Amino acid sequence: MMNLDEWITQAQLRRVSSRSDLKAFGLFASNYLLTAGLLTIMALWPNPVVIVAGTFLLGGRQLGFFVLVHECGHGTLFKNKALNQLAGNWFAAALTFEDMEFYARGHLEHHRLAGTAQDPDLPNYRSYPIERAALARKLWRDVSGQTGIKQTRGIFRALLRFNQQSTSRRLALARGLCVHTFFAGIFMMFGVIWLYFIWWLALLTSFRLVSRLRQVAEHANVPDLMSADPRLNTRTIDARWFDRLMFCPLGVNFHVEHHMQASVPIYNLGVLHDMLKHAGYYDRVTSPKSYWGMLSQVTS
Repeated sequence: MMNLDEWITQAQLRRVSSRSDLKAFGLFASNYLLTAGLLTIMALWPNPVVIVAGTFLLGGRQLGFFVLVHECGHGTLFKNKALNQLAGNWFAAALTFEDMEFYARGHLEHHRLAGTAQDPDLPNYRSYPIERAALARKLWRDVSGQTGIKQTRGIFRALLRFNQQSTSRRLALARGLCVHTFFAGIFMMFGVIWLYFIWWLALLTSFRLVSRLRQVAEHANVPDLMSADPRLNTRTIDARWFDRLMFCPLGVNFHVEHHMQASVPIYNLGVLHDMLKHAGYYDRVTSPKSYWGMLSQVTS
């Protein structure tokens, strides 16, 4: 792997590696406010068009919460380790019954082994490029809820076998139950309990769709999946506003930069991208300008 010192100065590295609790809180607040805004619009204008559009957009916000789990799992979002654990577990992971500690252990292995045949995430993108019809079938399974039901039923099985789970998993399930009970109570108090089921509908459908597209965008059909160079085994997308709203919330589109220096918090990845671009790091690399453009790269 290339040394970052070849491209930016130590002062620049310190700048992009610095953590800001204010920026971290800002990311949490923005994702919660956008989520609340979508739910409020659906509550005020509960017609089929608004509900379908809102459910679709809600999947992007759920992906945003997953991104926050990812960042807190790395321990890079807040300055304090305990704050990363508290915020990540209770205010992000609990919304989808995610076990942040379990996820982080596996994800760190992905970082350590990216560009090798031992990468644990390799099965998710090794087969690309694939035919457009094959990708369409995958996306249909996502948006129709087939993928979501298959992946989510493990939560309910774990709840039924609560005492058989690991300590970490039991804590994650307990946090999820507490947070979901709280929000279900809020919805019930305002007479819109149906919005709680909209959350689950989005989790089973649009969230699975945008999660697949994010995953495909990051590593599928890159120049050289077996290279140690992040420019070759990973992809950054110069995302447009709708892409950032839906498919790569909170700056998760800067994935080459994340693999280049995982200690850089997500709110500084855009700055690192500009530094590296100015230094010529990307001179021989082309990046799609949108997720639509990315799809043409991963299909044949």
